[in-house]
Amino acid sequence: MPYLWCSLLGYLLGMLNPAFFIAKIQGIDIRQRGSGNAGASNVLLVFGKLWGILCACLDIFKAFLAIRLAEWLFPGEDVFAVTAAACILGHIFPFYMKFRGGKGLACLAGVVLAYHPMVFALMLTGALLLALATGYICFVPMVGSVVFAAVYGCMTHDLWGTLMLLAVSAVIIVKHAANIRRIRVGREVRICYLWNKERETLRMKKNTPAEEWDHPESE
Repeated sequence: MPYLWCSLLGYLLGMLNPAFFIAKIQGIDIRQRGSGNAGASNVLLVFGKLWGILCACLDIFKAFLAIRLAEWLFPGEDVFAVTAAACILGHIFPFYMKFRGGKGLACLAGVVLAYHPMVFALMLTGALLLALATGYICFVPMVGSVVFAAVYGCMTHDLWGTLMLLAVSAVIIVKHAANIRRIRVGREVRICYLWNKERETLRMKKNTPAEEWDHPESE
């Protein structure tokens, strides 16, 4: 029963998508603008840095809160992995958005923070280096989710929990397939957008037909 309740708790908190609600307040569907993703990175593209940071912080907080609530409700039970997995899946597949949510980066960060602040700090440093080395943020959740599952497995020896986190990693990687395709054709936004918005926007518009820029692919 603890695992069932924690799965439900994780999913319900995970599906609260700040990107979707921020865009709704502005009268638009975030999935029909920018990259088409209902996540913090797309909020940054569409509404600017402050909104993007706020959205990322809310996604991190909801995952952190879900795990802390689960641990408080069921002390002594090993509920971390099931709550974490359910929360990330709730973020990616919210039922009220027809199962088209975000891709899990900030939510994953909240999970790592809830697990251990030192692991979070080390992985955040690695994520920044990876993003700067590759030029793309989309590699961070794909690599980070696998690395965290491995770290969790090595530190806890929890086989079933590790397998659950690896399964979520597979979902995250599949959800980023469209990003990889856009990288191949030069249509994925690079991290330099953060400090050179005009140049990166011009590059994107040069490589992307107008109809695709305004109405990105549904995936």
